[in-house]
Amino acid sequence: MRTARGALYWIPRILAIGFGLFVSLFALDSFSGDASIWEKLGRFGVHLIPVAVYGVIVALAWRWEWVGAVLFAVLGGVYVATMGRHRLDWNLIIAGPLFLLSALFVVGWLRRAQAPKR
Repeated sequence: MRTARGALYWIPRILAIGFGLFVSLFALDSFSGDASIWEKLGRFGVHLIPVAVYGVIVALAWRWEWVGAVLFAVLGGVYVATMGRHRLDWNLIIAGPLFLLSALFVVGWLRRAQAPKR
């Protein structure tokens, strides 16, 4: 039982960090093209702003699982709403993991709430 509780604690957190690293890889496309290095670095920084916001959400979710559940679901919903039906593949790749993380944080939160207090 203790192993399952530990897994419910760590799996969403590890997956959240991994997803943040995955999304941050998209910022690397800032270095393509003929722009100056300073323009490329500026674009790189701008592309990492959503990753920084995501990092704040991961930090909040680390402490308060219900906050992570809500905010990951909101992020997924916003992504689907902005992408619409035009790119189902992008929705599955980006919003799918966000909804999965939301579900995992809900399960972890509910399991912890049901656990007997020591």
